[in-house]
Amino acid sequence: MPDILIIDDEKAIRKTLSEILSFEGYKIDEASDGEEGLKKFKEKSYDVVLCDIKMPKLDGIEFLQKAAESNGDTPIIMISGHGNIETAVEAVKKGAYDFISKPPDLNRLLITIRNAMEKNSLVTETKVLKRKVSRVQEMVGASTPILKIKDTIDKVAATDARILITGDNGVGKELVARWIHEKSNRNSNPLVEVNCAAIPTELIESELFGHEKGSFTSAIKQRIGKFEQANGGTLFLDEIGDMSLNAQAKVLRALQEGKITRVGADKDINVDVRIIAATNKDLLKEVDAKAFRLDLYHRLSVIIIHVPSLNERRDDIPMLVDQFLEDICTDYGTAKKTIDEDAINMLKEYNWTGNIRELRNVVERLVILSGKGITAEDVKNYVMPR
Repeated sequence: MPDILIIDDEKAIRKTLSEILSFEGYKIDEASDGEEGLKKFKEKSYDVVLCDIKMPKLDGIEFLQKAAESNGDTPIIMISGHGNIETAVEAVKKGAYDFISKPPDLNRLLITIRNAMEKNSLVTETKVLKRKVSRVQEMVGASTPILKIKDTIDKVAATDARILITGDNGVGKELVARWIHEKSNRNSNPLVEVNCAAIPTELIESELFGHEKGSFTSAIKQRIGKFEQANGGTLFLDEIGDMSLNAQAKVLRALQEGKITRVGADKDINVDVRIIAATNKDLLKEVDAKAFRLDLYHRLSVIIIHVPSLNERRDDIPMLVDQFLEDICTDYGTAKKTIDEDAINMLKEYNWTGNIRELRNVVERLVILSGKGITAEDVKNYVMPR
């Protein structure tokens, strides 16, 4: 049920509008002056605000300016019996959605409210879509390790050097790979991702190199592998430490010769692919355990980028939280929530075993369960172990 805030110092006007709009299916809150209205506006997310202009304590134009600073996306419709064309123009210039004279025409008011809500919905959807279609999410952080990673990316992206990205689960290795591709000369061609840990050993070769129809029981048609799909672009081999030794041998050949062979075929296919690999394992220990080929390790690790855990870059947490709050609240179509400094400090002291991925999940949980502002008490109740 949409929420509407009515701000007017005339009780009769508030009551009349409230009864009409409640009958139309809206949930109504009232305020008798601009200060009370601003307080309610900051405490709750409204779909539309109806606001008088001439009011005690804080007039409508002043409310409009202060409301825009808090949440500029909420449509505010000015309603006044003292209005003229100059007042209407001033209100619209300062961000009002529309201006309606008192006594308001009921049909026009209802249509204006509906149009304002539709516009607000479109604005929210546009923000979500813009963020989703943006090629790469921003790499947030200003700590020394992150600045070093950004500097390394700038230096190596334009080359075809193979890169090995290391770090714990959830630290953002995939984001580093995406930025390397985005800043490379191959960015107009595809970035193809393969999670080596998620593909059964018996299928990894088919996934990477493709197969011919009839090459095995379930091969009912020809399949183009990831190497061919990434031709001219970048192939990101995530969790490379979980790849079988047999598949490692074929990947090594592809890197050495620039050729692959589909499963069940005898014809070589030339491929031009830049390889970026990532792992949460110590590959040299895997080499000692005979679980990873040393020659492949050397082929992959021309450049090594280590992504630190979140516990090693706690100073970035405020920036990350702010970005997640903006993204998540935009996705949910709500005003961006604030977070207390005490709450931020508690998050900085938390032990982030799941790194960036865990932090985003925690912020989403706080957005869902907290009020308009996230407090230290919310962090204590919804984040900290009991």
